[in-house]
Amino acid sequence: MPQGPFQTVSLGAANKSELNITANTLVKASAGFVVTLVVLDAGSANGGLFDSETIVGAAAANEIFAIPQVAGVYTINFPASNGIVVKPGTGQTIAISYN
Repeated sequence: MPQGPFQTVSLGAANKSELNITANTLVKASAGFVVTLVVLDAGSANGGLFDSETIVGAAAANEIFAIPQVAGVYTINFPASNGIVVKPGTGQTIAISYN
């Protein structure tokens, strides 16, 4: 049986979402948990998902996930200590669910 501290993520009514992200977006300015990321339009450049409380602070050092140029649903299930920022790549459209 696995040991350690675990965070339970509710996928019910308490779960939040941000849809149709096409520009750099501060999704949450405080600690949170990224559940799922959906690439709706693949675009022509990779994007990024960051643990940052500001768009300006989103950098390679706090990147959680490189958003690929492939449409699909990506299960992230990863904590963000500072905040959640999505920076879509050129031509990408992104949706995200988080707590």
